[in-house]
Amino acid sequence: MLRTCGFFLLGLALILGGSLLASRVQTDGGRVEVRDVRFAGDGGLIQSGLLYVPKTATAQDPAPAVLASHGYINTREMQSAFAIELARRGFVVLAMDMTGHGRSQGGVAENDFGGPAALRYLQGLPFVDRANIGLEGHSMGGGPILAAAVAQPDGYRSIVLEGSTPGLLGAKAPERPRNLAVVFGGYDEFAQLMWQVPKGSDVERSARLMALFGTAAPVVEGRVYGSIADGTARVLHNPPITHPWEHFSRAGVAPAVAWFQQTLDGEPAGPPAGEQVWLWKEIGTGIAFVGFAWLLLGTFEILLRTPLFAGLSRPAEPVVERRDRRWWLAFALTALVPALTFYPAMKLGQVFFPMRLFPQWIQNQLLVWALVNGLIFLVLGRFRKRKPVFVNRWLLSVAAALVTVGAGYLSLVAVEAVFQTDYRFWVLGLPTLAAEDWATLVPYVVLWTLFFLVAVRGLAADLAVRGEGFLSQVTTGKLAMSLGFLALVTIQYVTLFATGFLATPSEPLNTIVAIQFVPLLALVGAIGAWTYRRTSSYVPGALICALVIGWYVTAGTAVHWTPDFKLPQPGASRSR
Repeated sequence: MLRTCGFFLLGLALILGGSLLASRVQTDGGRVEVRDVRFAGDGGLIQSGLLYVPKTATAQDPAPAVLASHGYINTREMQSAFAIELARRGFVVLAMDMTGHGRSQGGVAENDFGGPAALRYLQGLPFVDRANIGLEGHSMGGGPILAAAVAQPDGYRSIVLEGSTPGLLGAKAPERPRNLAVVFGGYDEFAQLMWQVPKGSDVERSARLMALFGTAAPVVEGRVYGSIADGTARVLHNPPITHPWEHFSRAGVAPAVAWFQQTLDGEPAGPPAGEQVWLWKEIGTGIAFVGFAWLLLGTFEILLRTPLFAGLSRPAEPVVERRDRRWWLAFALTALVPALTFYPAMKLGQVFFPMRLFPQWIQNQLLVWALVNGLIFLVLGRFRKRKPVFVNRWLLSVAAALVTVGAGYLSLVAVEAVFQTDYRFWVLGLPTLAAEDWATLVPYVVLWTLFFLVAVRGLAADLAVRGEGFLSQVTTGKLAMSLGFLALVTIQYVTLFATGFLATPSEPLNTIVAIQFVPLLALVGAIGAWTYRRTSSYVPGALICALVIGWYVTAGTAVHWTPDFKLPQPGASRSR
């Protein structure tokens, strides 16, 4: 019994332990309450956020507050580093979901990204000091907070832009924002887009930044220009970090915390800005994510031991006898082709415009990449000399996949309800689906299934070696699926740190998206190898992978299509 349930129990233990650790950190040991909130947005939309309320904030003694926003194709949880550090210092924090993201309704940029409505909600809380509100946004998250500043010029005291710029992609912004801190990484991948300078380390010489700071000379990092009392203060921080590190590093978080401590009155005394604990929350949710993976595999293993699903259980009989030159060629193609086609296919995918059935532009692009690779591997499979024999039981496989992923989903529902955390680490994040996402998920899963049926079939046919042990097969699957993206990301960032530029400078967004595919494809490889070994079929693994990846992308990326959606003008999609 223990052998049958061992992986499942290991998964539960990791989920429980990691989530408990994350909860203790983000609540500061019980001194901060974290609430999942919904509030009225403009135009009848419902918006969402995570509200961090220190026990010291009461109606009798209201506390200063900060409205924080994540960037494009992220969710409210991405601001947890700022929220945790500010809340443990006595600030109320609302980490909002922008419209079209996470659990907020609408589409990308609708209603000024939801910023004005979020500020009104924060101001209306009885334990918030309305005269002491700060605004913080990362990347596109500058859009909602600057729009809120335009809507209420006297409704805030100070702003922090993390890897952002006023008026990004035409968004509203005050001409002279009050008490502004700019934190921009020296290796920020979006330097040209944000500040029209070649490299992030050149931001101090940006003409836009100098005009904003009211100086004709390069901006001096760390120097406060203007007056906090008059609301004209400006300061630049240019730490040696990348765009996604601006919200996931001490160097990115500390300047924001320090600026709000300087510019907002009445906060209780707290630790210095450089003393941070948020990383332990990420470690906790990262452990829980690993537990989620083990829970999936453990659930599938238990199902095979039940009378209903016993018909799936059949040890695999690979046709490959040894790792010869043909095997290594198949391994290299499996690893490299998806990485080599990633940028061209994502560019091609821009013409898969958002529509009612497929409303998420980034997911549409990813599916074009996936289907292009599916076609490539179908063609390559025609040259396969060793013909594998699979025992596919389709109905049982569908049922097993639904139960397996359903168990994983229910574990996350429980974690969010009890601990107010999810499964994540840095740019990798798996929240539950919003109510509107379920209808969106179905057509996307159909297309993901087409890709994974081809991908997992190839993994089983070409790379499973007869007589190899469990660990060897699973490791091979993980490496074959993820090694190409690991090499791609490594090349990009070694080049960036050496020269200040990505190896492909025109692809900053897709490069950041690619980071997630290293662990995700490793998970796919493990599931594919495991399920084939236990069933002699590629179908259960393909279906599980399609459900997990479809869920992951649907819940974590952005909705572009709404009834008012208009096709972009030529060239507009490239500017995103």
